[in-house]
Amino acid sequence: MSQNLIYAVGFLAQLLFSARQLSQWISSERAGRILSPLLFWQLSILASFLLMLYGFLRHDLAIILGQLVTYGIYIRNLYYHGFWAKIPLPLRLFCLLFPGAATIWLLTGSSYDLQQLLANEAISTPLLLWGIAGQFVFTFRFVYQWWYSEKRHESLLPIGFWAISITGSAMVLSYAIVRRDPVLFVGQSFGLFVYSRNVLLWLRQRQAHRRELQ
Repeated sequence: MSQNLIYAVGFLAQLLFSARQLSQWISSERAGRILSPLLFWQLSILASFLLMLYGFLRHDLAIILGQLVTYGIYIRNLYYHGFWAKIPLPLRLFCLLFPGAATIWLLTGSSYDLQQLLANEAISTPLLLWGIAGQFVFTFRFVYQWWYSEKRHESLLPIGFWAISITGSAMVLSYAIVRRDPVLFVGQSFGLFVYSRNVLLWLRQRQAHRRELQ
């Protein structure tokens, strides 16, 4: 596959990720508080699939691992929004089976096996470890969000989610700069702005709440 087509897949995924952030940001700005809209999670599932595919095509283990973990969390949030049950059963089965199939492809495929991913000459070992660490932190935000939402039995995006997002995004952005990956760079640059804005919304909401109590 040509490099331009591979980048097109990656940029489309990042465009959808940016669109989800934009939809969440606009909804929250209008409400004056942090929201977790359904569209955010719908776009997340589609973008995650495309970015996972991009990671395979780029032979980039850091990208692949990050998407494998968050995929199920996106589905769980769709369930809390009452949307998951509305999806046709064949499509739901595809969504559930896809991560496992992708993992088997990664471990046993002749073109995209784990050994090849780890031996990628374009990525030094320290850089690969930094990229994986960044993806781990960036992915942990959704683990935290999942844990927080499970305790309250609804889809929420707490302040801790945005604080972890800023930290992980900064790490992945530095990885993208060294890796010279325009897809990751564009996506993380826009994401940092949205994450910071949600923190400001939370602070504004907290200050307003304090004034009401006085």
